[in-house]
Amino acid sequence: MDHVLHLTCLVCGRTHDPEAVAYVCPDHGNEGILDVGYDYDLIGKRISPATLARNSDPTIWRYKPLLPVAPDSPVPALTVGGTPLYAAPRLAAAIGLSQLWVKDEGREPSASFKDRASAIALVRAQAQGAAVITTASTGNAAAALAGLCASVAQENVIFVPAAAAPAKIAQLLAYGSRVVLVQGSYDQAFELCLQAAAEYGWYNRNTAFNPYMTEGKKTASYEICEQLRWNAPDAVFVGVGDGCIIGGLHKGFRDLLELGWIDHIPRLYGVQALGSSFLLQAWESGEDVLTKAPAPAETIADSISAGLPRDRIKAMAAVRDTGGAFIGVSDDEILAAIPALARGSGVFAEPAAAAAWAGCIKAAERGLVSGAERVVVVSTGSGLKDVASARRAVAASGPEPLTVAPDIDALRAVMAVRRPGAEKRASLGNFQ
Repeated sequence: MDHVLHLTCLVCGRTHDPEAVAYVCPDHGNEGILDVGYDYDLIGKRISPATLARNSDPTIWRYKPLLPVAPDSPVPALTVGGTPLYAAPRLAAAIGLSQLWVKDEGREPSASFKDRASAIALVRAQAQGAAVITTASTGNAAAALAGLCASVAQENVIFVPAAAAPAKIAQLLAYGSRVVLVQGSYDQAFELCLQAAAEYGWYNRNTAFNPYMTEGKKTASYEICEQLRWNAPDAVFVGVGDGCIIGGLHKGFRDLLELGWIDHIPRLYGVQALGSSFLLQAWESGEDVLTKAPAPAETIADSISAGLPRDRIKAMAAVRDTGGAFIGVSDDEILAAIPALARGSGVFAEPAAAAAWAGCIKAAERGLVSGAERVVVVSTGSGLKDVASARRAVAASGPEPLTVAPDIDALRAVMAVRRPGAEKRASLGNFQ
């Protein structure tokens, strides 16, 4: 991998040989998160918008020269990446914008954004001959790793809080993973996973410990810009828990700017649940994220619940360096955003994904985005990940289903009272 130059510690700035350091800067223990540095001049000779236009591969591997994997590395057959970017004019109009798109990451193989990072983890682990890959997760990163490992019969061990959504646990078991339910928080599951990986010599996929996970997540930025014909958006909204996704988006846009493929980096807006708002608090108070104590983490949006965001350095840099902001939304606002996003764009999002739309609404109200700006909302996971929350959201917003006897007269009687057009208007609200 001659295009990977070094790993830079984001705490002290020290650079390391990628062959000498596996995960973190040894001077800072588990907090010494690293950033992967590239030879952009060399990369620019190997890939360009013109070569991409001729490339029929829709997956993240179309960007292989920009990824920390060898050119001849075998990759899993599952279609990771290439997710749609939908124009959403009704959502745009509802908040006073003219151009808004929704990036639907629920279309990934395991139905979440986390497949992008897990694909990189799998390729790198297998290149190193790892017998077992492990990760800690509230569900989505775990499912992503489990699904990709199942596709190539790679053994894996997953640590998740015992309170994780049942659908997410079922998904792990269906893939055949060895699942460890931890009787504690995500942060406790994360720490136990770190200890287990060190104890047993497992390849560690954990976010903000393994620096290469950012490199998988950055591919969404490549896709967004390519789908917009290399015209970068002005603002991007995404839910934030551990901070790895927003950090990855930032890295991807920086790569493209370094290569000269785009002329600016979008403002990045990290949306946090008010019940799990470590980064929002640090943003508003100006606190140092390295020394700030963990904050309480209790929200319906389990995928963005983190008392101590593990990739907090990259997440804070993503917002500060781009002139964006962190935005807090309540659980009620998140739930309301699920049917609003679905009815306004056709994208069915889990709570953590719908949080991005709730944050975009709030940003528009505050004048952070407006008018002709080009805005992208990243929906990070499918609503099928948490059907119980979706049912709560729909129950609060209506409409109620109709119950009829199996004959046309019964249907006529109901329809005479509840006309479809009126019901549709009520259900769509402002998104008609």
